[in-house]
Amino acid sequence: MQLFYNSKIKSNDKTFFFDKEESKHIVKVLRKKEGDKIFITNGLGFLFESKIILASEKKCEVTISKETFQQPDSFYTHIAVAPTKMNDRLEWFLEKATEIGIHEITPIICDHSERKVYKIDRAEKIIQAAMKQSLHYFLPKINEPILLSQFVKSNIDGQKFIAHCEETDKKSFQKEIAKNEKVTILIGPEGDFSSKEINLAIENNFIPVTLGNTRLRTETAALVACHTIALLNE
Repeated sequence: MQLFYNSKIKSNDKTFFFDKEESKHIVKVLRKKEGDKIFITNGLGFLFESKIILASEKKCEVTISKETFQQPDSFYTHIAVAPTKMNDRLEWFLEKATEIGIHEITPIICDHSERKVYKIDRAEKIIQAAMKQSLHYFLPKINEPILLSQFVKSNIDGQKFIAHCEETDKKSFQKEIAKNEKVTILIGPEGDFSSKEINLAIENNFIPVTLGNTRLRTETAALVACHTIALLNE
């Protein structure tokens, strides 16, 4: 099944028009024609089974024959991760985490961050493509970057963790997380969190944890955390 994404399609719609850019892609690039069946999601859990009734490069129109809704997960994974120096590494994480089933990502700017500015436009496109490829019907949320010092003081529900590399008392992340819970975990930059940041997080009720016995790259640590939560909730 080839899945299309459009945030504008709504439940109970009977017909739907794609915009000019997507219409051209559907008709000219994918060579879809009138009568062809296509599947669309709006990223909110809905899957729309539809048929093309007007194969125009300027305005491709479909009629919707069936609508189904996928129930949300009973758990929620929120990874707050420092943008990596090389963009492609964080983009790799975004793609793979979306395939696994992440719910929310927040880029955090830290004391040791080598990348202090991060624009989410391209990240949103990568997440959308990964959602379609992996046939998920919920689009993960990516937030605008925020300073770690501000993030840890914000109102965050559920379990809260910080993974760091300092030789201090830390718990096992795998053993601490609970099933069917909202879990937020902080993943630091290449130079790790500063001691000041770790203490600030702990003061705001983040539990210090380890993800294993080896030192992981930022994007690897973030993906390991995401996969650990997903496995627990299978």
